[in-house]
Amino acid sequence: MRIATYNINGIKARLPRLKEWLEETRPAVACLQEIKTMDDGFPADEFEAIGYKAIWHGQKSFNGVAILADGQQPVEVQRGLGIDGPKDGEGEQARYLEADVNGVRICNLYLPNGNPHPGPKFEYKLDWMQKLRERMKKLWEEEIPAVVLGDFNVIPENKDVWSVRAMASDALMQPESRDAYANLLADGWTDAINTLNPRGGVWTYWDYQAGAWQRDHGFRIDHLLLSPELADRMIAAGVDKEYRGREKASDHTPVWVELRE
Repeated sequence: MRIATYNINGIKARLPRLKEWLEETRPAVACLQEIKTMDDGFPADEFEAIGYKAIWHGQKSFNGVAILADGQQPVEVQRGLGIDGPKDGEGEQARYLEADVNGVRICNLYLPNGNPHPGPKFEYKLDWMQKLRERMKKLWEEEIPAVVLGDFNVIPENKDVWSVRAMASDALMQPESRDAYANLLADGWTDAINTLNPRGGVWTYWDYQAGAWQRDHGFRIDHLLLSPELADRMIAAGVDKEYRGREKASDHTPVWVELRE
């Protein structure tokens, strides 16, 4: 069972590339972030046509997450973590969606970026991570086979970035961000990519600016965290790097884990 995460950076703009990836790699579950569309604009019919059923949590122009399953309907469990955005009266942003697929709890997230740092957006990021930890602890206590995956907007360690100096002041690499991520692992969750690539050097994101892709100036911010029930079933994990180099690609690339059935 292959479960993947992909920050698509605008589902309408990337739809040909997204469908191409789905048909070429055929993950059982594909979690998308930054779909950047209202609920009524989500192209569900396009996925139905290639055998995928979907649920989604959209927002106009920003954010948005979706879960696609091959040949079956994801059963929604929860949307949102109950935390309002950084602006007064903004309400909750579309950043979290949880569903059951084939006996596995899929928790798809688009964690706040947190820039500029310091400031209210960074505080929102940390508050969001604390809410996420609380949700993950509940899943742990209930012994639910779960994968928490998506764009975490956290570079966990220095080995996960092409240049520590270049990113030193970014919210993605601040000690508070890293500590919050480390706390999730300390609670007993397994970082699939890091476990199988302990030396690092695996990137999931390359900026559109300054020739980052061409020079391989990337970093790892898209993660898959496995509960103990799933960590024992892990066969492989990887990054579909080539898709970042295709025409009109997202600035992220798909990341996946393979589990025994």
